[in-house]
Amino acid sequence: MTVGTGADGSRRAFLRLVGYGVTAAAGGGLLAGCGDKAAEGGATQKLDALSGVLPEAGPLPAGIPTPDIVSTRPVADGYTRFPASLVDAVAQQPGAGGKPITAMTPAWGPAPPSGADNSYLTAVNAKLGTPVEFSVQDGNTYAEKLGATLSARDVPDLLCVPGWEVAKLARFGDAVQALFEDLTPFLQGGSVKAYPMLATLPAGAWRNACWNGRLIAVPNPTDNPFPYVLFYRKDLLGQAPPASIEELHAVGKEVTDERKGVWAFDDMFAMVQMFHKAPGSKDGWRLRPDGTPEFKYETQEFRQAAEFMAKIYADGLVHPDVVASRGADAKQLLQSGKILFKQDGMGMWQPMQAEQQNVTPGFDVAPVPLFAAGGGAPLAWGDDEPISYTFVKKGLGKERVEEILRVVNWCSAPFGTNEYNLREFGAEGRQHRRGPDGPVKTDLGFKEIQNQYFFISGRSPVVQPTPQTPKYVPDMLAYANATVANLEKDPWDGLKFEMPAKYKAGLVPSADQINDILRGRRPLSELDAVVKEWRANGGDEAREMLGKALTDAGR
Repeated sequence: MTVGTGADGSRRAFLRLVGYGVTAAAGGGLLAGCGDKAAEGGATQKLDALSGVLPEAGPLPAGIPTPDIVSTRPVADGYTRFPASLVDAVAQQPGAGGKPITAMTPAWGPAPPSGADNSYLTAVNAKLGTPVEFSVQDGNTYAEKLGATLSARDVPDLLCVPGWEVAKLARFGDAVQALFEDLTPFLQGGSVKAYPMLATLPAGAWRNACWNGRLIAVPNPTDNPFPYVLFYRKDLLGQAPPASIEELHAVGKEVTDERKGVWAFDDMFAMVQMFHKAPGSKDGWRLRPDGTPEFKYETQEFRQAAEFMAKIYADGLVHPDVVASRGADAKQLLQSGKILFKQDGMGMWQPMQAEQQNVTPGFDVAPVPLFAAGGGAPLAWGDDEPISYTFVKKGLGKERVEEILRVVNWCSAPFGTNEYNLREFGAEGRQHRRGPDGPVKTDLGFKEIQNQYFFISGRSPVVQPTPQTPKYVPDMLAYANATVANLEKDPWDGLKFEMPAKYKAGLVPSADQINDILRGRRPLSELDAVVKEWRANGGDEAREMLGKALTDAGR
């Protein structure tokens, strides 16, 4: 799996808690007139009460090797080498040869070729029996596309909704009920045995795929819980990475040289918040000492983070393309050495290293170990919620839904199987070549494979070996397993929320105003006014809901 912008894996690859995207539905309600008062005001779902609708757990296919690195959950185990032989996970062709299955998925980077112009799609579709026709959308603007698609009620047969977007889509529970198939009769209990690869997914991921007490989607489980990492060009920095907030600022000033066209940073405000230990649970909530909820905007830690980030901007340490535009290609800036530090999801690491080491000899990107401003133990944001959810269009009929689920089941085959290998690497001799240590993607593979089938499936999560970057798995898991010890405790663990529509509608405008403050377009003194407006625009309503949920849960 090779996702990576904003937050890798479960909101990992892309979650932007304060930031960039403008959701088409953020300022209004999806499916206006379709919901009721409860949906407008939010809803709470107790995940522990869903056992009756969940699938029974099933075994991995026989012959799957044991992992080389065992991790601390929710970090996945890892493999440092490919098995000598692969096993077949699915005995029969899943598709019935009917009309193509339409699907919408995100991609970051150049759009892949579509249809018959993409030999990777042709190879996988031949195995499926019924082809999947993808509408691949720009991941940076996927929220707007989702909002428009849901509002128009014009959904494809399979729709990928990233987990980090669910939190921003107003009245999403109403959209789920109106537009998507209830998968409970197909997958609950022993029914999932018809789709044995889906039975290998973790129970926690399935719990999060429920809405309104029913199983509505196939989850794509996370392989690590962290939404963000601060990466740096190890080959260009020439010294140990910063280990304090003071060192981060000092190194930024040291490496920035406008005459050479080099700046230190892109926008790294989420990591700066984390360094200052601002809360991140449920997208930024925690409990005060008196037990009442408070949002990160209201905390001293967030204010300190905002002051530091504003200083970074004011000192001219952020690349001007990033300052001027939300559309700046910060990955390209990092790859070309125009910036030395970039905040991104874990999924950025391996694909960038694999590609760029062939372009720039000695290219080396690595994560800055997490630290806490002021010293002490750091705080890591994160959760074990799925990366994304796959929804099936409502009203297709029982036979068509079963066919679609068989296709999703095939695409969900785990590491060590032939199905997984084709999904990840394409056909040997075209999208990958067989190296001494396993498959290595070709240039065509990088061009044609953009996680299309990954984003319409789930899979038992592991960190797979990467022969072209043999240090990646041990280095990544060393970082992840060290960082997971500082994972923030979520007071609302086990509770799933449909946040009030008014609150969701106010998130993006508030974030945009804070961005203006950070970039010097508004004074820092206006932060209090922004927080006051946020409270009036749904913040206090959300606080009341979260507090009541804890009371009702007896916590």
